[in-house]
Parts: sequence; C-alpha cells; structure tokens
Amino acid sequence: MKLSYYPGCTLKNHAKNFEDSTLCSLKQLGIGVEELPRWNCCGTVFSLTTDDLIHHIAPVRNLIRAKEQNADKLFTLCAMCYNTLKRSNQRVKDNSEDLEKINDFMYREEINYQGDVQVLHLLEILQNEIKFENIAKKINKSLGGLNVASYYGCMLVRPQDIGFDDMENPSSMDDLMSTLGAQPVEFPYKTECCGAYQTVDNQDIVAERTFQILSSAQSRGAEVVAVSCPLCAFNLDQRQKKTEQNYPEFKHIPVLYFTQLLALALGCPKKSLRLDLHHIDPKPILKEKGLI
Repeated sequence: MKLSYYPGCTLKNHAKNFEDSTLCSLKQLGIGVEELPRWNCCGTVFSLTTDDLIHHIAPVRNLIRAKEQNADKLFTLCAMCYNTLKRSNQRVKDNSEDLEKINDFMYREEINYQGDVQVLHLLEILQNEIKFENIAKKINKSLGGLNVASYYGCMLVRPQDIGFDDMENPSSMDDLMSTLGAQPVEFPYKTECCGAYQTVDNQDIVAERTFQILSSAQSRGAEVVAVSCPLCAFNLDQRQKKTEQNYPEFKHIPVLYFTQLLALALGCPKKSLRLDLHHIDPKPILKEKGLI
C-alpha cells in the first residue's frame, strides 16, 4: 500500500514530532508514503461564508496535487488540515457551480478538479484500511501499564457529516491505545474545545480550558494525554505554564501525539519520537513504565 500524504505547515516545523513518528510508524507497518509535490497551506480554517469561494482555492489546489499523483485518496495528520480539506472538498462536490468557478480561477496549467479525491485522516486509515488487528501483530513493545486519555478536540469529529467518528463519544483513538496495550482513560472533556486561536491574544481563556481538560483526565487516572492536532498540542502542552500561574493547584501532565505512542509500540528509534520538542517532558513517565 502506498499513500498520498499532505503534511501541512506546522508538521514541517513545530510539530516535527508528529510527522517523524508517523513516517516511522508507517514504515514499520510496511506502508509507503508519497508526500504531495508543491503542496500549499490548506487555508487553516474552513470558511463559513457561503459566497466566500476564494478561501476554497487553497484546499482544492492541494486536491489537484493529489490528482497529479494519480491518487484518489489523500491523508493528513493535522485535525485542522483534515477538517479544512474535507469540508472544502465536500462543498465543491455538492455544488458544481462553485467547482466550475474555482477551476476557472486556477492557473491555466492546472488540471480541472472533478471532486474525486477522498480526504482521510491517519486514524481512519489505521482503523479501516490497515486495521487495528494487523497493527497488533506488529507491536514490538506493549504500552501496558500506561494510562492514556485520548483528546479528540473539535476538528476530528465535527460537523457530523465530516467527522469520521462519533461526534459526542468518539472511540477510534482509544481503540488504538488499547491495541497498543495502553489503558484508555474515559473522561468527559475529550471533545471540548482547547481554546484554539484564543491562545494568541487571550491566554487566560486557554489556561482555563487547559485546566479543565487536563485536570479532568488526571482525576480519572490519566498519566499522559494523546492528541491529533498541533494547535491542541500547543495549548495543552505549552500553555501548562500559564495554567499553573492561574491555577496553583494544577499539576503537570505530558501531552503526546497519538503517533508517538504508536511509534513507541512499533519499536521505532527514539530519535523519531522527538521527545525533545515537548514543554512538559514525557520521558520521566515513559522511563517509569519501562518504555524508553
């Protein structure tokens, strides 16, 4: 199996731990990855204005890049990129007039997009195409004894016709953690917003969200939190310092990408985990559990 891959901007800088652990994991699973040539920013957020077609140019152009690879499926890691690409794709598939206008706007050398690329998140591929039972056969080091709270956030599961899991009670990441030998921790804040871009100009809001989300997970026994969004990772990891300032009773907890835990279980080298990129160091708990 060979997969067409859209990385997005953040995975090439602040979230290299997300990308490196993913690429190593897929290699361990025998999956080839072909990164899109000449990819561009997805646009970051889906435009909710009905007459705002210009914000759909960027995501559609990336889908054209996939067609240039003769790919009919495109996967991404970042939950926000996934949401933006998939929703723009759905809009032009449902509205031929919009699609025609966008194709007309493109450079002449661009091929016309026909709405025929399927946008997938890595979790979907692991669950539905590679399948968890096959991943279980490849495990090199069980994560037994590690209590993991999976945090899905907003973009993986909303809106209902875009998200690939249950909008209120998703389970795909928890099921993956079980496959890896970890103990999933159920907690009520797993689909609550992390504060998103409020982190730029109102860190107090993010600190409040971080306090509620992480404290809820800890109160139910979580030792680490798994995420699938670089912005969620930033708010829940980097903003723990601000959270501690605002809430002195707050206790730190490591935040990891789900792919880092996958890579760890599949026996990827430590350098692919990029544990050095975390604000709250996950190495102590991983060492305590005998995982590194």
